[in-house]
Order: sequence, then C-alpha cells, then structure tokens
Amino acid sequence: MSDFFDLMIVPFTACLVLTGIHSYVGFHVLERGVIFVDLALAQIAALGATVGFLLGYDLHSNGSYFISLGFTLGGALVFSLTRTRREAIPQEAFIGISYAVAAAAAVLILSRAADGGEELKGLLVGHLLFVSWHEVFYIFGMYSLVGIFHFIFRKRFFLISCSPHDAFESGVSIRLWDFLFYASFGLVVTSSVELAGVLLVFSFLIAPAVCGKLLAQGTKSRLAIGWGVGFGASIIGISLSYFFDLPTGATIVCVFGALVLVSILFPPCFCVRET
Repeated sequence: MSDFFDLMIVPFTACLVLTGIHSYVGFHVLERGVIFVDLALAQIAALGATVGFLLGYDLHSNGSYFISLGFTLGGALVFSLTRTRREAIPQEAFIGISYAVAAAAAVLILSRAADGGEELKGLLVGHLLFVSWHEVFYIFGMYSLVGIFHFIFRKRFFLISCSPHDAFESGVSIRLWDFLFYASFGLVVTSSVELAGVLLVFSFLIAPAVCGKLLAQGTKSRLAIGWGVGFGASIIGISLSYFFDLPTGATIVCVFGALVLVSILFPPCFCVRET
C-alpha cells in the first residue's frame, strides 16, 4: 500500500486540481450547449504544440506551450465571434468544424516527423502518471487565478450561460464576455492537455457536469455533485490502473463513463433539489 501511495499521490492530486476547475467550467459549457468546445479548444492547443514541435521545440518546453496558448486564444476569438443573438447556424457546428480541422492539421504536421505517431499519442493521453509536484503546484496556481477571475465576474458569466436572452436584452457585450470566458478556459485547457491529454481533459469537463445536471436541480447542488463525481472517478480510476496495471488516463475516462451511466439509471425521485 505504501508503494501505491508513493506512486499515485502526485497524479491523484493533479486529478483533484483538474476536477476543481473543469467541473465548474463544464457547468457553463453544458448550459451554453457548446458541448464540444473543450474538445475543440484542447485539439487546437494540441495543434499549436505540434506546430511548435515541427519548429524544433520539445512538446513540453516553454516555447511549445506559448505557441499552443497562442493557437488556443485564436480559437477563443473565433468562438466568441460565432455567437449571435439569432443563430442561423448553431455555434456547435463551427466548434465541430474547428475540432476536425485542428485534428487533421495536427496529423498532417506530425506525418512530417519521424516519431510523429508517438508524439500524437502523447497529445491524446498526456503524461499524468509521470506528473511532478512542480507541475501540480503550477497548474494549481494558474487555475486558482482563473477561478478568482470567474468568481469576481460570476454574475456576468452565469447570466450569459444560463439566460442568454436576458443578457442580450440588458445590453451586455456578449462577444467581449464570451471571449473572456473562452480565453480563460483556453488558458486552462492548454495546460491541462499537456498534463492529461485531450481525452481525459474532455471527460473531466463534461462527465461531472452531466452527472450534476442528471442528479440535481440548482447550480450549487450540480456543482457539488460534479466535484464529487470528479473526485470519485479519480480515486477509482487511479486505484484500478495501479492494481490491474492499466493506462491511468484511459481508465479514468472509462470510470467517468460508468458514473454517467449510473446517473442515467438513478431514480429521478432521489435527485437533489435546492430549496
């Protein structure tokens, strides 16, 4: 058991940090109906990393990170400009196209590298099992700043996510606040993808939020359940990966899927309601 603690305490702590910010952002993503925005931004961040790799930067270097962040902020700008009051085309369509193009472009770029296949695999699964305390403290500090920013402007963000019509009527600059939302989200995603990979980042964002909406009514209850689901999936997934010698990231993703299924089958009469 001591070996389990020594080996898994750092990845587990990293998962808790990921749960804290992604479950919150996932609530907004679900309310906005842009489910694949995380996957799209994560893939755009991965595309930026592949461009940096082609330019000679290591995938985990500062140069690669800043190129990746630049691509992600560019994606945030595009997504903020595609949101209109009366949408002739759903914003999700633009997000889906962005994901497909970014994924294809990453494959094309890495096809020019001799070890491109391994690098692409690294972008998909990350290096969660080998994360260091330095990385954990770094992302904790960054995510805390993003969390403080969202807390200060929480009324504006919740208004736009939950009541977009009222936000338009009140004269709020939707595109500005959408850009700030996607930019702060993109800052989180850029670091998360490098750490945990595209698939696990998407799961941390959507699965807890879905479980929260299935099992609770009211923002606070949904957020609490989302954080609980993320915490539980991290414990179960990391434990299973250690004792059965399974890939950590993929195991946690499958556990998230199982928890969503349990939430679907859960009797509606037991759903949490806020008074």
